[in-house]
Amino acid sequence: MQDIRNIAIIAHVDHGKTTLVDKMLLAGNLFRSNQQTGELMLDNNDLERERGITILSKNVSINYRDTKINIIDTPGHSDFGGEVERVLNMADGCLLLVDAFEGPMPQTRFVLQKALQIGLKPIVVVNKVDKPNCRPEEVYEMVFDLMFELGATEEQLGFPVVYGSAKNNWMGEDYNHPTEDIHYLLDKILEYIPAPTRLEGTPQLLITSLDYSNYTGRIAIGRVHRGTVREGMNITIAHRDGTFEKTKIKEVQTFEGMGRAKVASVDSGDICAVIGLENFEIGDTICDFENPEPLPTIAIDEPTMSMLFAINDSPFFGKEGKFCTSRHINERLEKELQKDLALRVEQGTDTDKWIVSGRGVLHLSVLVETMRREGYEIQVGQPQVIFREVDGVREEPIEELMINVPEEFASKMIDMVTRRKGEMTSMHNMGERVDIEFNIPSRGIIGLRTNVLTASQGEAIMAHRFRNISPIRAIFRVAATAR
Repeated sequence: MQDIRNIAIIAHVDHGKTTLVDKMLLAGNLFRSNQQTGELMLDNNDLERERGITILSKNVSINYRDTKINIIDTPGHSDFGGEVERVLNMADGCLLLVDAFEGPMPQTRFVLQKALQIGLKPIVVVNKVDKPNCRPEEVYEMVFDLMFELGATEEQLGFPVVYGSAKNNWMGEDYNHPTEDIHYLLDKILEYIPAPTRLEGTPQLLITSLDYSNYTGRIAIGRVHRGTVREGMNITIAHRDGTFEKTKIKEVQTFEGMGRAKVASVDSGDICAVIGLENFEIGDTICDFENPEPLPTIAIDEPTMSMLFAINDSPFFGKEGKFCTSRHINERLEKELQKDLALRVEQGTDTDKWIVSGRGVLHLSVLVETMRREGYEIQVGQPQVIFREVDGVREEPIEELMINVPEEFASKMIDMVTRRKGEMTSMHNMGERVDIEFNIPSRGIIGLRTNVLTASQGEAIMAHRFRNISPIRAIFRVAATAR
């Protein structure tokens, strides 16, 4: 039986996750020496390539020293946190990637907290040490402090640290002495990340991801928790709502390289794709035909933003797209709900209006743009924050906002955010730049990025993540222009 390691790669957006996965695929000798591979091989969706971000989590595997390493590449934006929360269940350890200049950012905190709660063993990779003004030692200490703050166990705090530059294809023990390749990192993965515990007994597999094929229909992806899943096997699907359904598996595939390979059976601990099932959702369990034992389902954070979607009833109806009717749009939104756990769709006041709720403006804008490219014609309203009523008190979502700007623009940033009911929580000088942290209502984030970039002459780095729900702050009016 082959030795296996399951690892998730987590980091803030643009800290180099997908680039590192590219180099790991090359180190696993997946390609011929004369084969053109390109860059960011896993960001194969047009939107991902244009925006330079990962939106959907991907599974690939490499073979290194007779060990199969299953790698899960995850998105870095908190808007796609639903994707990250799901796939972390498939891993036994994680690579926490941190930029050697920026250090841990709000999203680093978000995904790391989820990983530590599940009990994953981390390996810290300080990436981009070839950058001018980088501070690897300081960043390492910042990561340690962050883990301590998030309640990491003593074992998790004893993490190994690897320095390197994924873009330049090297990883090593000392950032002052570049190595020839990334084998040092792969050796650390084999040494520190535990092999999955193999549990004998009746089969259990929690569905954590979905795929779709025009030939075989919907495909369930997950990690075999216990027992063995075989081709042609009779099984029971335990749904999230507590109902059970008897069915049969047609085919089982494991991940090999960037594709999948058909196999007769998959043992506990490995990640696989199951073909031939019809009625299933993310969070359902594939279990024994005779004695079904469901696994706990996946809990996902609630949405914080909503938008009105409606059919296009303007004079330009039918000029841009080919799917314009309410039936087409409703079917498309239903299809999206099957893949995206963090999304909610409610019928609006009329049959041709829908209230679509998601984790943030970026989450919803990606859905709108994807639908537009697929030929759907829709009208959308402004993003609205979702308010809740608890014991007669109106509550709203609060976000943690971090702005990094040159010192001369700090006062402008503070003024701009406090006008939107933001509260400054900390301020740190880092050379010529300042790190300012705020707690701000989600309402205040809408339209803030443009004003921040204008006021700082394009120099600001801004990131935010959901913090909590708290009683509503006073209503505020935002000036149309940044002064």
